[in-house]
Amino acid sequence: MATAPRPRTTTRDPEELTHRLTAWLAARLPGAKAVDVTVPATNGLSSETLLFDIEHPEPPLRACALRLAADPSAYTVFPVYDMPRQYRTMQTVARFSDVPVPRVQWLEEDPGPLGAAFFVMERVAGRVPPDVMPYTYEGNWLHSASDAEREHLEAATVGLLARLHDQVPPAEAEFLALPGDGDTLRRHVTAQHAYYDWVVDGLARSPLIEQAFDRLEELWPRAPGAPVLNWGDARIGNVIYDGFDPVAVLDWEMAAPAPREVDLGWTVYLHRFFQDLTVAFGQRGLPDFLRRDRIEARYADLTGHTPHDMDFFTLYAALRHAIVMLRVAYRQAHFGEVAVPADPDTLILHHGSLRAMVQGSYWD
Repeated sequence: MATAPRPRTTTRDPEELTHRLTAWLAARLPGAKAVDVTVPATNGLSSETLLFDIEHPEPPLRACALRLAADPSAYTVFPVYDMPRQYRTMQTVARFSDVPVPRVQWLEEDPGPLGAAFFVMERVAGRVPPDVMPYTYEGNWLHSASDAEREHLEAATVGLLARLHDQVPPAEAEFLALPGDGDTLRRHVTAQHAYYDWVVDGLARSPLIEQAFDRLEELWPRAPGAPVLNWGDARIGNVIYDGFDPVAVLDWEMAAPAPREVDLGWTVYLHRFFQDLTVAFGQRGLPDFLRRDRIEARYADLTGHTPHDMDFFTLYAALRHAIVMLRVAYRQAHFGEVAVPADPDTLILHHGSLRAMVQGSYWD
């Protein structure tokens, strides 16, 4: 990770986006201008983000962030970018819980103005634990924090999940239900398999990913549990913090009804992903931060629900992440940034830990 080229995050021209955004904004708020438009260097690999200010005597929002669906011609990471779904999810979370989400302002479903659907929300000040280089690496603000400060952040972040799962009525998340038969966990896994089939269509399949799907069936929970609204991308890299307190929860594109442990497994494993990479590059990382046992205990204390079948759910998180990583690698190959090796499993950064999970030795 330290030496591989960072995948490109956009094929769009920032100057052209600025002109088009200003024209769109003026039609909705006469006399308004979009100023100080920037594309963050840490832009994601799925939807894109623009930051800008509104210049107007009475703007509904002054400091804004715009979430733009990926350019459909740019070898997208996901097959569908449903911006109305994300917009409605954020409205629902804000209405029924005290989980902090940025206030959404406008939804534009017409791809004409910027080339794809988008929505505008308030821009929240604060800091985000970085992915590149990972927050587990020496030198960044979270690694440099005290143990007490990190513990505070950890407890507050697990609290976000507890409140989201407990406060949003399941009926209010029915619009996010995934298609298919069976309970919400079965539908969730079926959707991931469909995503994997899309990723490898016409390309080399991953024996490791397919072994992981088989292993899931062997570990399948006897009682998956009642569904709640899952954030979907539940990790600290999608939270803005003021000091060590969360003030905005971002990236709701993978939200769906599912058992609580789907979110918990993702939180546990996505930290381990960065921690494992850090150790592989010779640093100690943050081995006592966001540990599986601590997350499970904190969540149980807050909700009264003891997480179960976590070997299944952490494997499922590692599998889901592997599919995304494979798509990102194939996208890099498409743009000539990497070569495709003979063994497609090696394109998955965490193939070693995923293999250990499949074999049942990872948590030993």
